[in-house]
Amino acid sequence: MFFDPMYLLFALPGLLFALYASFMTKTTFSKYSRVMSSTGISGAEAAARLLNNAGIRDVGIEMANGFLSDHYDPSAKMLRLSAEVYNGHSLSSIGVACHEAGHAIQDAEHYAPLGLRSAMVPLTSISSPLSYGFILLGFFMNSPQLILLGAIIFSAAVLFSIITLPVEYNASARAKKLMVSAGIVSSREAEDAGAVLNAAFMTYVAAAVSAVLTLLYYLWRAGIFGGRNND
Repeated sequence: MFFDPMYLLFALPGLLFALYASFMTKTTFSKYSRVMSSTGISGAEAAARLLNNAGIRDVGIEMANGFLSDHYDPSAKMLRLSAEVYNGHSLSSIGVACHEAGHAIQDAEHYAPLGLRSAMVPLTSISSPLSYGFILLGFFMNSPQLILLGAIIFSAAVLFSIITLPVEYNASARAKKLMVSAGIVSSREAEDAGAVLNAAFMTYVAAAVSAVLTLLYYLWRAGIFGGRNND
């Protein structure tokens, strides 16, 4: 009832990009999960060494459920690593673990984009479902005003996805540099571990692109550009 073929024109590029990024992340992680580091340390040990070298003593490291569910929780000061990363001795495991440790270092150094992203989490969790409610109601009532209101609220989620990009890029850049200086991997190994992080970063770019394209579609449906009439 609410399907609009024009939605595909806006959404398809982002969807294809997201599928490609997801495929590259999984295949790259799988490739380097078969390459063991010369130091023989695990992902958890690598993250601990990185934090210790940065003088960070108040961040814990624990195992989390799920494949590539790794993340840093700034509110709990906790690195949560998936079992494969936590226990793994591969370049993939070390790369991902050091990336998450990079977020903890960002937090310790009060990296502004990370603080802004963390502050936006409660707003985004509310605004996303609220925006869809207004947009669906706008479609049902054929109301450009309600669609526009939903699009404005949805823009918070778009901003969140854009702010995420420098946060993730910076964490990976820190990891690539510090894992070598901390003696976790060699320079050559850091390039391979970095390939995993580069592939993972594409997923964040794809998410941002999809969010922007979706917002543009909502604005088009609201008649902001393109001369759209909701008839």
